[in-house]
Amino acid sequence: MDEVFKALADGSRRALLDRLHARNGQTLSDLCDGLAMTRQAVTKHLAILEAANLVATVKHGREKLHYLNPMPIHEIGERWIRKFERGRLAALSDLKRKLETRDE
Repeated sequence: MDEVFKALADGSRRALLDRLHARNGQTLSDLCDGLAMTRQAVTKHLAILEAANLVATVKHGREKLHYLNPMPIHEIGERWIRKFERGRLAALSDLKRKLETRDE
């Protein structure tokens, strides 16, 4: 989990994950488009994300496609958020449902 936290600590890497979330299966060139980073910097960030298992790659002919792997983030949520906030989140969810039902 340390590698995941370290990978998520950088805003540029989070931006790359956001781009993959919006459109999965992008090439390095696709990911570089519109970013204020060099191709080499994007490659280094992707290597860190791959090492943390947040990004998986698949070779497709001469292209290497990058895919978001949400499982490590889900595991963080399970371990660090849900066990501490489960009761409060359930209460808020119930309150929201009741208020929405009342408004209808």
